[in-house]
Amino acid sequence: MLHARTASARSARAADAALWAALAATTGYGFHDATTASWAMDLFLPLAVLAVAVPWSRHRPAAAVVLVNGLCVVGLADPATPGNAHVLSLAALSCLLGSRVAAARRPLLVLAGCAAVNLATCAVLRAQPVWWFYAMSVLPAALLFPWLTGRHWRGRRQLVRGGWQLAHSLEERQHLVAERARLTERAEIAADMHDSLGHALSLVALRAGALELSPDLTDRDRADLVDLRGTIADAVEQMRDTVAVLQDPPGRNTGAGLPVNDTVENLLSRAVASGVPVRWERRGASPPLPPLIKRGMYRVVQEALTNAMKHAPDCPISVRITHESDRTRVSVMNAVPSAGGSAHASVGPASGVGRGLIGLHERVAVLGGSLRTEPDEGRFHVSAVLPHQATARTGMPGPMTVPGRPDRTQEPASPSDAALNPGPNTAPGPVPPESAKRLASVRGEACRRSAVAVVAPVVAALFFVPSAVYLAWQLTTSVLPPSHFDELSVGRPRAELAPLLPARAYPYPPDHARSTSRPPGARCEYYRSGRDLLGDVDLYRLCWSGNTLSAKDTVPARRP
Repeated sequence: MLHARTASARSARAADAALWAALAATTGYGFHDATTASWAMDLFLPLAVLAVAVPWSRHRPAAAVVLVNGLCVVGLADPATPGNAHVLSLAALSCLLGSRVAAARRPLLVLAGCAAVNLATCAVLRAQPVWWFYAMSVLPAALLFPWLTGRHWRGRRQLVRGGWQLAHSLEERQHLVAERARLTERAEIAADMHDSLGHALSLVALRAGALELSPDLTDRDRADLVDLRGTIADAVEQMRDTVAVLQDPPGRNTGAGLPVNDTVENLLSRAVASGVPVRWERRGASPPLPPLIKRGMYRVVQEALTNAMKHAPDCPISVRITHESDRTRVSVMNAVPSAGGSAHASVGPASGVGRGLIGLHERVAVLGGSLRTEPDEGRFHVSAVLPHQATARTGMPGPMTVPGRPDRTQEPASPSDAALNPGPNTAPGPVPPESAKRLASVRGEACRRSAVAVVAPVVAALFFVPSAVYLAWQLTTSVLPPSHFDELSVGRPRAELAPLLPARAYPYPPDHARSTSRPPGARCEYYRSGRDLLGDVDLYRLCWSGNTLSAKDTVPARRP
């Protein structure tokens, strides 16, 4: 981990050094190309500012943009030209601002503040129209469009990174699903072994115990039957150990999909034929039940009989099945042997975990029913309520109390298990998959970025285009052609010269033109000598005494 961080830091420093070298090269070329430049202000100071701004662009990109914009503000004070190489550095750091900052509000405020500072500088310096045009078009473009490019670059990188993360997540989920399927299959095998084979072995052991009482057997036969019962008991315990190995944690739908080829009547008939003292009755008309409900009712009776025959083999058992309009109640009750302690035995010995009743509790809960196992006045009572429509409860089944041991409860399935193996109606509506949520999030972010990329230039155009058009209109309508200037004669009234004058005077004469000496008491107006919008042109000055032209001269575009 430390080595990776060190390598990443070295890579970042190398990238910063390369960027500084590229920006320094453009600054040096601009310094070399300038006719008059100061080594301190035009070369050393920009290089020092870039040496600070480039590393800041990783942790304080907004501050880095403000620093480089300060270099452009200094360039606006140049009386020769507003343009300089610093605008390329401004565009580069603005692009990094868009690629390294996810939010849009704060960067937009920074860009707007830089543009406002540029315009305020032009106003304070009373700059010429070319400087205004540069501050209202070139500098905002260097701020805005690279920032949008950086945001697009960031969005693309996030989309690619998100795609790889989603692929990795899906791969891990696929492994999890495969592991879950394997564990579920183990649980199905364990449930089938416990429910079917365990019941059959219990019946065989009971039948062998009944044969021991036969008067026709010899002592050798009885000894063999005792050995047979011991072998069957060992087989049952070995089966319980196997179930313990195969058993899945709580939260599964064990055996819900197994075929049902037997009925409760056949189960009880076989128990009676094996000598089990079972008395059972059915109340109410038997309605047509779904296979899942029939299977659940069968498992309740089977598990209750198995526990009663194992832990209270000589005690009478009563089974009652009551059919109501919308549900069926199953009640299995067996007497407690006089030796005592069978209330604990119904869920196995104290060291056991009662897997049969726990699995039965889960099965009934999945079907939307309820199961109670508790001692009742010297008897042990297992009662279940099954609805006629198999609808699982929303949420997870509550804890099941272990009979005779109120300090031990079987907790419901954990939220992670419920999420991995949900019931059919565990949520009020269909839950969209994680991939759909992430896709919607990425699409929403892409739409927002696209909207910003479209709206921001439109807003900038609405702000800058009218100003640029108005400035161009002022420049073009204040042009006095040289031929008309030559026809103007000093001493002639304004009314006679009006056809030769343009519609309006030039409103932005430079300071050196304003400071030129004029005739006493005269009012001077300035006119441009050409229609060039981007270049500097000479100005014509006309001075009026009242309505009479008293002087005319030419003011050079640049200060002599």
